[in-house]
Amino acid sequence: MESKYNLRGVSADKEDVHAAIINLDKGLFPSAFCKILPDFVANDEEYCNIMHADTAGTKTSLAYLYWKETGDISVWEGIVQDAIVMNTDDMACVGCIDNIILSSTIGRNKALIPKEVLATLIGATSKFIEKMADLEVRIVLAGGETADVGDIVRTADVGFTAFGRLKRKDLVINKIRSGQVIIGFESYGQSTYETEYNSGIGSNGLTMARHELFHHDYADKYEETYAPQIDRKYVYTGKFKVDDNVIIGGRNHPIGKLALSPTRTYLPVLNEILKNHKESIHGIIHATGGGHTKVLKYCDAPVHILKDNLFEVPPIFDIIQKSTDTSLTEMYKVFNMGTRLELYIDAEAAASIIEISARFNIRARVIGRVEGSKDNSMSVTVITNTETLVYQEK
Repeated sequence: MESKYNLRGVSADKEDVHAAIINLDKGLFPSAFCKILPDFVANDEEYCNIMHADTAGTKTSLAYLYWKETGDISVWEGIVQDAIVMNTDDMACVGCIDNIILSSTIGRNKALIPKEVLATLIGATSKFIEKMADLEVRIVLAGGETADVGDIVRTADVGFTAFGRLKRKDLVINKIRSGQVIIGFESYGQSTYETEYNSGIGSNGLTMARHELFHHDYADKYEETYAPQIDRKYVYTGKFKVDDNVIIGGRNHPIGKLALSPTRTYLPVLNEILKNHKESIHGIIHATGGGHTKVLKYCDAPVHILKDNLFEVPPIFDIIQKSTDTSLTEMYKVFNMGTRLELYIDAEAAASIIEISARFNIRARVIGRVEGSKDNSMSVTVITNTETLVYQEK
């Protein structure tokens, strides 16, 4: 059976993208989570450059729908955080956690996205930067491009390009080997630097989430929120309206807001961890596109990744899975399922790293380990409460 994700015009595997870039130079360190370039700024061999670009993806379509239905313009602030964090936290996986330069690219359909939304998007960038500065993470906005491109953008597209320069000795290059343990960091809850409960959904899998959760009434009401090429039987197939409440921890949360929870940044946590435990860290994986199979793209030797102690699945993913016939195999490949950041470390550093994360009210724990490969391949096994899922690098 073809993946529902594919039927809606997207892919967790990004096979077309990977095929297109297969012959591109992979930078100084091919197994690094981000491409590492020579220092083109000062041509200093002790330094390197990192540049990264990403967007909030199709989450903007849900933000538009929620804003139109409720009038809550603040959800656009979360979209900005999504787009920034998809850059900064990827860069953090190679050790770049400070002195980051950002440039924004916002494309909008002017007929549908008014100046008030545009002002919210631009203002939210400064708010995020100021919050990070309070947490000793320095980010600078270099400006950007805002364009009215209604012919090609149905609602809005929000993206950033980020740049960092750091010493090569400070890099974290993935060298994942048998004997290491895996520390996982929860993607949900409320950290010390978040103002409300975070569902943990991040910015990946939103095409599936919004169509599986929300009512088919929205298919006619907001045709601008999905591609006309998608078979309508896969458009908004759920039972929820965006303002329907879900009870979590004894409190009501509109399910639309849960699906729009801003992608949590781990920059403040990683900043402290890298100051104290860099030598014990042999890999950092931001489990975004590809979910729990993401690590397979960054293993440079045959290993078996065993994840047998993941965090409990938070409500948002449980609701998505139970609202459909989506298999757990697909769910763990599309979503982070409650655990979005992974550190591959020496076991003796685990307790201290877990304690550092707890200071930010983010739970961390040993979620698994790295084993030797029995068949000279790279694979991931995820053990859930009900199934054992096996993914093998093709």
